[in-house]
Order: sequence, then C-alpha cells, then structure tokens
Amino acid sequence: MFTVNGLTLKPLAVRVPEEIEKEIQEVVEREGLDKATVVRNLLELGISEWRKQTALELLRDGKVTFAKAAEIAKLSLWEFADLVKQRNIEWVRYSPEEIDKEFKEASATE
Repeated sequence: MFTVNGLTLKPLAVRVPEEIEKEIQEVVEREGLDKATVVRNLLELGISEWRKQTALELLRDGKVTFAKAAEIAKLSLWEFADLVKQRNIEWVRYSPEEIDKEFKEASATE
C-alpha cells in the first residue's frame, strides 16, 4: 500500500477482456495519464454512475424516500433533484382521486 493525494491505495488485481484493455489504453493515450490512474478514475466514475442509477431505481420503485435516494447517490438534495429531472424519473404518484382531492382542498383555502 502507498499514499497518493492523501489516499491510501491498495493493490487490486483484475482480469479484463482484451477489448476493455484496448479501451483503457485509448483513455491512457487521450488523457496522457498512467494506466493505474486511468483505471482508478474509470472505477470512480463507474461506481458514481452505479450509485446514481441504483438510487434512481429505488426511488422510482418507491422503495426509498427522496432524501434516502440522494444519500445513496452521494448527492445533495438539489443535485439529486436535477438528476431526477434530467433522467425523467417519475417518483411522485397520485391517483386521479388523490389529485382531485388535493386540488379541491387547495381551491377551498383560496
């Protein structure tokens, strides 16, 4: 183990298909970074995207609250709200009766 930018790094051995190796090499060449840095960056990006996707699915399926989904995604509530909007995730579900009731109650208070 060694430390880079205050992070303790542990070795990780993994076998990848040749096509992924070629993709990694392309990123290495484009970014001008060493292979280890590229793989770390891609892993971080992939994990971040996985967290977002998982949080959106759980929210959409009604399995977690909005706040919990934002926490799973490791985003602020505002950032998560933007993500929900960007990905067109429907998470608030009202029946026509509930909408009618809410509308009537809101109209009665005016």
